[in-house]
Amino acid sequence: MHFRKLMIIFGIGIVALILEFGFHQNLWAQIIISVVGLALAVSMTIEMIKTLRSGKYGVDLLAIMAILSTLAVSQYWASLIILLMLVGGDTLEDYAANKAGSELKALLEHAPEQAHLLQKDGTIKDVELDDVAIGADLIVKPGEQVPVDGIVTKGSGTFDESSLTGESKPVDKKVHDELMSGSINGSTAIEYRATKLATDSQYQKIIRLVKESQNQPAHFVRLADRYAVPFTIVALIISGVAWFISGDPNRFAQVLVVASPCPLILAAPIALVSGMSRTSRNGIIVKSGTSIEKMALLKTIYFDKTGTITTGELALNQVQPANDFTAEQLLKYAASAEQQSNHVLAISLLRNYHEQLLPLTHLEEKTAQGVQAQIEGHVVKAGKMDFVNPGHKADNDDPTIFVAIDNQYAGKITFIDQIRPEAQQTITDLRNLDIKHLKMLTGDNEPTAQRISQTAGLTEFQANLLPEDKIKALKNTPENERPMGMVGDGVNDAPSLAVADVGIAMGAKGSTAASESADVVILKDDLSRLVRGVIISRETMSIAKQAVLIGIFICTALMLVAAVGIIPTIIGALLQEVIDTVSILWSLKARHGKTTFEQPLPTAPKANN
Repeated sequence: MHFRKLMIIFGIGIVALILEFGFHQNLWAQIIISVVGLALAVSMTIEMIKTLRSGKYGVDLLAIMAILSTLAVSQYWASLIILLMLVGGDTLEDYAANKAGSELKALLEHAPEQAHLLQKDGTIKDVELDDVAIGADLIVKPGEQVPVDGIVTKGSGTFDESSLTGESKPVDKKVHDELMSGSINGSTAIEYRATKLATDSQYQKIIRLVKESQNQPAHFVRLADRYAVPFTIVALIISGVAWFISGDPNRFAQVLVVASPCPLILAAPIALVSGMSRTSRNGIIVKSGTSIEKMALLKTIYFDKTGTITTGELALNQVQPANDFTAEQLLKYAASAEQQSNHVLAISLLRNYHEQLLPLTHLEEKTAQGVQAQIEGHVVKAGKMDFVNPGHKADNDDPTIFVAIDNQYAGKITFIDQIRPEAQQTITDLRNLDIKHLKMLTGDNEPTAQRISQTAGLTEFQANLLPEDKIKALKNTPENERPMGMVGDGVNDAPSLAVADVGIAMGAKGSTAASESADVVILKDDLSRLVRGVIISRETMSIAKQAVLIGIFICTALMLVAAVGIIPTIIGALLQEVIDTVSILWSLKARHGKTTFEQPLPTAPKANN
């Protein structure tokens, strides 16, 4: 669009040059350029009025006045250069935005469309992704993308997950390991079983998030507006004083020609798009430029416990058999009884029990109580204490499976929620970034919450919270502790993520609801990526502000020089291209920033309020 407009204006300029210098038709050259200049000025005025009506302050006024003033004093060639400058700047912005967003677009361009279905007779049939059912046996050939999420059933190899997690090192996969859709297979064919439908798989979820982020362009309203009004006022004062003192209206035009608003209009949004591109390369999707701005200013971060501070997977803690029973018996009968249960404790037990399970009959599952089955002629109960051993109370707060065999209490198996290995360092790094308020919100009981928070290095927590209690805690955050962020991964976290100033979802294993309601999604199951996100946001904001201030400083210096009549209007218009190019190229530095994440994190820039 802008490139086409640029070519039209460039063509009109060629025609005007031929008319004036080839046929000496100065008047016709002036008329052609004046008509185009007035048309663009009217178009810009309409857009400026729309901007003002929306409650935002634009800086297009300077560009409009520069066009009109140069036309008024018959400096029509300067007007043409200004037109080329403005439209050329928009074209350059389009190019920079496309370049900065190339990583996001790559996700959309390489989405898998079909899957290789492994049929019962051993043949392979290609089917559409929407036709792949949960439990379907699939094969991924060398060099292909995994079409849907699943678990490896045969073979082993390496997979490139860089487009999903930002991790450049290939990941080894073997039987029973999870495969993420969108990862790229290495050199050997792998068979696996689908565990999710295509629409629920990781890659399609990322694509939806990317499309959502692209539909929310990086508007840098607050920073641009912070400088727009004073910059416009200063430009008008300098140009007005220069005209008044010299008595020459050309002086007014000369000053306005170099008072370009392009550093404000272009530099900051390009920096933000570049920052969003950088976060995507680090396994983080930021849905809007506003989210980057808020994340750079975070003063408080709340954490959900399960799946966020902890791994969300319970580890076997203790096996405590009662008299007349052994630990081996207790584990064998409990795991066999729970083998068909979907309860989190049953899943955790089976994950930790690697011996042969015993066959069972007469299985009964009591909702929220436990299971009962016949195993080797014995009646086995596994579940809560009041289910397996009525009249007795549990003596601890840890997640526990109690077991009875033939109505005799046989013992208990306790589990413990595992702290993420990176949790402590993440909390330390966030404190080093001067984020002082780090708190945990959880529905767990107070002893468990206290143990987890202390282990993770958190000094503040709230326990026994329902989802509505978490929302209340977020809304009660004092103003001097905002902006505040919330990190979570479950369905119950979705409302809290929506309420927070910056909702941050652990999206690798988290729920779709949490990812969709969040402003930021961490694609890799790694809490330390939160630190990367904050650092990238701060560096992006710093570069955006630098680009704006560099452009304003150069413009102001040139305005003062132009005020004394040293810079002709045509030269001033040409200098504007230099200013715009410098500002935009500086903005593109946000694509890479100054911090690398291969080494221990250095002291990162503090938030600029």
